[in-house]
Amino acid sequence: MLYQAIPPHYARIRDQLAADIAQGRFLAGQKLPPERDLAERFECTRVTLRQALQQLETEGLIYRENRRGWYLSPPRIDYDPTRLVSFMDYVRLQGREPMTECLSAERRRAGAWLAARMNLPSPDEPVFRLHRRRLIDGRPVLVEINTLLASWCPDLLDTRLDRSLTTLLRERFGKVQTRCTLNLRLGTVNDDHAELLQLASGASNLVLERLNYAEDGLLVEFDQEFWRPDAVSVAVQADFPSRPLIAE
Repeated sequence: MLYQAIPPHYARIRDQLAADIAQGRFLAGQKLPPERDLAERFECTRVTLRQALQQLETEGLIYRENRRGWYLSPPRIDYDPTRLVSFMDYVRLQGREPMTECLSAERRRAGAWLAARMNLPSPDEPVFRLHRRRLIDGRPVLVEINTLLASWCPDLLDTRLDRSLTTLLRERFGKVQTRCTLNLRLGTVNDDHAELLQLASGASNLVLERLNYAEDGLLVEFDQEFWRPDAVSVAVQADFPSRPLIAE
């Protein structure tokens, strides 16, 4: 006789809540019922309920705001970090409303670590460091740190920095970045980023590091992006060469 394993109680709760979401019982951004009410509905402890909610959070279906409860996640933004399209533009193209907050902007010396990362001749090389937060439909999704060569765009700090940096560099300074190298990995938010992104300290995030090069091949920017993992879907378009790079 074959016996079918019975899934744990939290898994059955997860499946029922996922079905509720799929059937449209909750709208994007809508707050879920309080944990106490959900525990009564499923006749379970708060510990069991939180296992189910954390599973849904891992899958990107819901998210938690500190001390405010659980919410249904909005659709993810499709993002190709290899394309020279600004955050403001690609978010609007997907029918959403972007916003940028400039948290700080300063001129400073690069320091040893950044000088090595950007192949600068000296740790004393002056750079501009921009610390910004990005929002979609009023929800924080991304903390970004842009570090640019001060000599490449010397009057940058005299401009509004709550707009597209790509557009600003092109229209104000006549500067265009033509290629980049990327590093994409999973990370863990620190306390400052957790507060800015409305995540629990120690939660996972998506970290993208990009080195941007100017038309003459000069490395001019180090871009660090710290994303909410439930806010973005990375999809890269690649053209294959007409001939194989390695002979068969």
